[in-house]
Amino acid sequence: MQYAIEIKNLCKQYPKFALQSVSFTLPMGYIMGFIGENGAGKTTVMKSMLHLVRPDSGTVLLLGQDATKENAALKQQIGVVLDTANFPQSFTTQDVHQMLKRVYSNWDGALYQQYLEQFHLPEKKKFKEFSMGMKKKLAVAAALAHHPKLLMVREEILDVFRDFVSDGEHSILISSHIISDLEKICDYITFLYEGTVLFSMERDTLLDTYCMVQCTAEDAEALMPEAICGRRETPYHVELLCKRDLLPSAFEAEPANIEDIMVFLTKYAVGGE
Repeated sequence: MQYAIEIKNLCKQYPKFALQSVSFTLPMGYIMGFIGENGAGKTTVMKSMLHLVRPDSGTVLLLGQDATKENAALKQQIGVVLDTANFPQSFTTQDVHQMLKRVYSNWDGALYQQYLEQFHLPEKKKFKEFSMGMKKKLAVAAALAHHPKLLMVREEILDVFRDFVSDGEHSILISSHIISDLEKICDYITFLYEGTVLFSMERDTLLDTYCMVQCTAEDAEALMPEAICGRRETPYHVELLCKRDLLPSAFEAEPANIEDIMVFLTKYAVGGE
C-alpha cells in the first residue's frame, strides 16, 4: 500500500508540552480528519510535516520522502492551507496568479481560474478587502492549482475536496473543529489529545467500535468493566460509551458520533479524573 503520510514515534518536547510518540498513516487516495482540542499538538505535528519544526525524534514521511529534511521537490507536491491566507494586502487574485506561477513548476492558471469562478472570487478586489471566508477560499484555490499530491488544510470545502481525491492519486489531511463535517467526508480519523494519539483508524471502523447506552446506575454495574469506556451521570440516568462487541444484547445501543467518542474518552473516561 502506498502512503501519503507515514508518521512514526514523533516526539517534540517543549517547556510545558510534549508530543509523545505520535504515530499514524494515511493511505494514498483518502481523506483523514486530524482532530483534537486547542493545545493538543496538531499544529506542532503539521509544522513537523512542513519542515517548520524539527522533531526531537521519530520519522515523518510524506509521499514516501523524508519531510524532516529540506526537500524542494517534495514541497512542489504538497498544498497547504492554514488558518489564514498570507498574501500581500494589495494583491488581487491575478497578482496571486502571477506570483505563484513563478513558484510552482506545475502551476495551472486555467485550473486556478476555474476555482476563482467556482468560489465566486472577484478578480479586481484587493486581498485586504476580502472577507475571512473569501480569503480562505482563495488559499484553497492557490493550494490546489499546482496539482499537489497531498493537501493539508485547516478548513473544509467539502465538494471540492471530494473531487480532489476521486482519482485515488491524491490525499488530504484536514485539521478542523467542525467535527460534523469531518464525519461526512473523512475516510480516516486521528484524534490527538495532550500530545498523544488516542485513536487513528478508519471512520467506519471507529463508529462501529463504540456505541452509546442510557441506563440506570444499577444496570451499568452489571456490565463488564472492560465494556465501558466513558461514563457520565445525569439526574435521570447514566450515559455510557461502550464497546459494541462487549455489550450484552439485553442493552439497547444507540450510535455514537465522533464528538461523543472524543468527549467520553477524555472528559468522562472511566478511571479519569
